[in-house]
Amino acid sequence: MALDILAFGEPLYELAETGRDGETFFRQGIGGDTSNVAIAAARQGARVGVFSHLGEDAFGRAILDLWRREGIDHSTVRLVEGGATGLYFINYGPDGHHFSYRRAGSAASLVGPRDLPLDQIASSRLLYVSGISQAISSGAADAVFAAIRHGRENGGLLAYDTNFRPSLWPLDRARAVIHAAIAGADVARPGLDDARKLTGLQTPDEIADFYLRLGCGIVAMTLGSEGVLVATVSERRTIPARRVAAVDATGAGDCFGGAFLAEWLRHRDPFKAADYANAAAALKTLGQGAVTPIPYRPEVERFVAAKG
Repeated sequence: MALDILAFGEPLYELAETGRDGETFFRQGIGGDTSNVAIAAARQGARVGVFSHLGEDAFGRAILDLWRREGIDHSTVRLVEGGATGLYFINYGPDGHHFSYRRAGSAASLVGPRDLPLDQIASSRLLYVSGISQAISSGAADAVFAAIRHGRENGGLLAYDTNFRPSLWPLDRARAVIHAAIAGADVARPGLDDARKLTGLQTPDEIADFYLRLGCGIVAMTLGSEGVLVATVSERRTIPARRVAAVDATGAGDCFGGAFLAEWLRHRDPFKAADYANAAAALKTLGQGAVTPIPYRPEVERFVAAKG
């Protein structure tokens, strides 16, 4: 059966700080933006697959086990003998969460154009990639461009999340690569803070206009506590955030992205999809970690029905 969404990028093993009786421990989990998006979309009922390379280690096998439990197609994912799976740590403080990464030279960063699952890309309705998918190495950046081109040639849709990480690459290079890749995307998924750096613009409307001029069909720009601006060439609306007593915002943007794409593919109304995805992202912030708190469709539907 053809996939609704194929997510291409780097999954990561997560170690999140916690504590008990004055001691610090690290809770184990799985993260990485494309994996988070894939899981969020799958929990909303979409048929989802992932492509990447993982180290043939305990971390890589744990990630595969998670995807298997989530019903995510990982048939083209390769475990690389002698390769390493990337890691990240989450520490919490008065100002929120802080990330530290150990991903240099990871198996995912060594993926190149020759490694692409061309048949899977061609048969998927939508390819999802991000700035991080391209930032981890020049070979990975080339592979994303090749995947986008192959998907387009076979009638597929493209969703691109800017996800700018200055620790991975300099701003000028990120601007050039991200804006070349996102041009003409069916769905552009910038976050406001990242987009301000990448475009040099300040207001959400200016930034939305920038991405629409690149040829993007829909701009779904997250605005933090202010919700999301959804813009097309003919209409734009700010969809307010759902208010909850948030515990941890880790991966909330990824949850929004996955829920938005799954819902948009159902009915193609980006405004309804954004409202639904705002509800999913709000529920996700009620727990800690990247994956465990991501809600399933019935939870989101009950939340929407209760809140109106």
